[in-house]
Amino acid sequence: MIRLITDMCCDLTKEMCDEYGILAIPMSYTIDGKDFLHTLDDGNPHEFYQALRNGSISKTSQINSVDFIEFFTPYLEQGDDILYLAFSSGLSGTYQSACIAAEELRKKFPERTLEIVDSLAASMGLGLMAYYASCRLKEGMDLAETVQWLENNKLKINHWFTVDDLHFLRRGGRVTGAAAFVGSLLSIKPVLHTDDNGKLIPMEKTRGRAKALRGLVDKIDQQGENVNGQTIFISHGDCLEDAEHVRVLIAEKYPDCKFKINYIGPVIGSHSGPGTVAVFFVGTRR
Repeated sequence: MIRLITDMCCDLTKEMCDEYGILAIPMSYTIDGKDFLHTLDDGNPHEFYQALRNGSISKTSQINSVDFIEFFTPYLEQGDDILYLAFSSGLSGTYQSACIAAEELRKKFPERTLEIVDSLAASMGLGLMAYYASCRLKEGMDLAETVQWLENNKLKINHWFTVDDLHFLRRGGRVTGAAAFVGSLLSIKPVLHTDDNGKLIPMEKTRGRAKALRGLVDKIDQQGENVNGQTIFISHGDCLEDAEHVRVLIAEKYPDCKFKINYIGPVIGSHSGPGTVAVFFVGTRR
């Protein structure tokens, strides 16, 4: 059996993971000095986002090699092979930790196959890659073929998002303090994307929330490949109405699309903040 595994940066719901046969490794975060473990059973993170709105500081930590070994070992012991989709190496050291663990486990289980793929993706972009990996496996691709498909197509997985408060990106070093201050005064809402190196890159500055949300839809028009009929993922930082608004705008243009909407979890949300809206789709390029 092939175990398809990712981590909680995928921002998929438990129901989605159950439907697609995906396992998600829990991840830890700390808010106001108190430690939490983000799992598929967490449910609605509204309280987390309320804490951020009230000034709480959240910090995250990557999965280390020991954690990976502990998670992977039981499946290898029962004779399963593993395909692990790692959170972008451009944003975290998770991929490197997974590779260290895999090297050790391959020595211990030489008869098993353990593949680590650097998704160069984040949030439901990582989730969308896991979804497509699940589809390929269900279609009959073997592990090696699925890995090759992912490597050939991962730079087509588009990530476009906007944030409501620039100060969270400032904390993460994505914008300067001065830019965040001026941007807030002028109601500037940046549109950003994840580039070919898996890093977050500001692309445009828009005046006002409505223009920023419509800008996400414009990116689908500009970058999308055979959009009508795709399954499009939308994630949000506790702003479901805005996510639904974006879904409606997309559906008006592409009525055959299917949609999956979910919260941005605490691990990603610690850095993007409340009010973030992101869309993920397949394009000709990122």
